[in-house]
Amino acid sequence: MKLFEYEAKNILRKHGIATPIGRVVKSPTEAEMVTKQMGRAVVLKSQVLVSGRGKSGGIVFADDPSEAGEVASRLIGSSIKDSKVNSLLVEEKLSIANQYYFSVTIDRQARRYVVLASAYGGVDIEEVAATSPDRIAKYWVEPCDGLSEVTAESIIAGFPQLDRSEISKLASIIATLYKAAMDYDAELVEINPLVKTTSGDYVAADARIILDDNALFRHPEFEDKSIVRMDDTPREAMARQHKLAYVDLEGNIGIIGNGAGLVMATMDLVHLFGGSAANFLDIGGGARPEVIKDGLILVMSKPGVKAVLINILGGITRCDLVAQGVIEALHEIVDKKPVAVRMMGTNEREGMLMLSRARVGVYSDMETAAREVITLAGG
Repeated sequence: MKLFEYEAKNILRKHGIATPIGRVVKSPTEAEMVTKQMGRAVVLKSQVLVSGRGKSGGIVFADDPSEAGEVASRLIGSSIKDSKVNSLLVEEKLSIANQYYFSVTIDRQARRYVVLASAYGGVDIEEVAATSPDRIAKYWVEPCDGLSEVTAESIIAGFPQLDRSEISKLASIIATLYKAAMDYDAELVEINPLVKTTSGDYVAADARIILDDNALFRHPEFEDKSIVRMDDTPREAMARQHKLAYVDLEGNIGIIGNGAGLVMATMDLVHLFGGSAANFLDIGGGARPEVIKDGLILVMSKPGVKAVLINILGGITRCDLVAQGVIEALHEIVDKKPVAVRMMGTNEREGMLMLSRARVGVYSDMETAAREVITLAGG
């Protein structure tokens, strides 16, 4: 789950990392008022869950309250990469001496957290990594050891023009970032840039945090936010409300299965035979008929879906209950699409018999079902 910039900075402040003075506003009038209260030049930052806001015109400076109001009137209600801007973070404009990049993220291949640090902050870190990888220091953290300030100092020891005091301050920030990642079960905690101001202070000018969805039960303050996300499609938002693992894709064949691996294997097989998946939908293990029904209704509601393939391995999921859910959904759906079902496992014979009586194509092997659904979709 992605957090807005202001939410990420709230977490950093709780951990003792300085951030610019600022406030979230939702109208030009509020933007003028906040700028007037600050009594200085400000930056207005669109609060959207996409990267590249600056290049897309979503971050704009203003010298006075009147200009801040004008900028806010342009930004609020606009769209950045298809994400609507509903609020702005109005912050003091910093006087910058140096910029750094620091992040803690997961290296899934190494199965551990990795710390990334660079003395070249404020730019696309991906570009730096591609053109000058030697400018990024990396350190893979041993999970049992954690990250100490002494270790953090060794990570940035090669940064140019840093005295002992500066190394100590930056190392403390890096160690704090790692602690924040652990405290919030984060997949990413990033500051880009961490600014050294002309007065010598270190301030997180921008921040990103992505939390692990599977750990949200430990962070009740974000439970409501997990229901709807700004970057969800309408069907993804609806699926989240029904607690379904659903992702919209570009094809015309709906895919439903029980287990993420099985769904991905089903998508691959459809692709291998010349089809294209319209979605990913994992109903999970032990799904009851109402879950199957809701999932099938959701998939068939998508424009462009020509047929649906349901692939079930009946372990804790009973095939007869899956069949019941499919039949109930088809009774409710007005604009029905052809369905091919492959099922095997617990109560397989009962489920196949129920579907056959309902005139739904049912198969015992994946290959035949995949080929049939492509034919049903007109492929």
